Amino acid sequence: MEGKEWFQLSIEEVKRKFEVEEVQGLSELQVAKNRETYGLNELAARKKKSLLIKFLEQFKDFMIIILIIAAIISGVVGYYEGEGITDSIIILIVVIVNAIIGVAQESKAEKSLEALQKLSSHVVKVVRNRKCNSSTF
Repeated sequence: MEGKEWFQLSIEEVKRKFEVEEVQGLSELQVAKNRETYGLNELAARKKKSLLIKFLEQFKDFMIIILIIAAIISGVVGYYEGEGITDSIIILIVVIVNAIIGVAQESKAEKSLEALQKLSSHVVKVVRNRKCNSSTF
């Protein structure tokens, strides 16, 4: 049982862990004790990333790194040959615009996901003191 996640446990392992009979269910005292020990039965919310972190993460893609290196090389070669750094500036502008669009799309997707999670209702069935209860949250 050690090292396994909760969803990987068999029914028998869960019943043994919480000292519960399937027909009886948990008593209110056991529920209170488990809440004190394990906390509420809910998924932990992820910490949201700041816009700056999201923006910087856009530059982790291999092709973006190649484009940045190409812009640097183009700028250095253009500078030493007297041709200017216009090409490298254009490449960097495209990379930055791409990062801004990526952050905007990611933010919209996260907001859509949050809205969908608020719309969905969860129904659970629990046995408490030999009574089967349904609850929506």
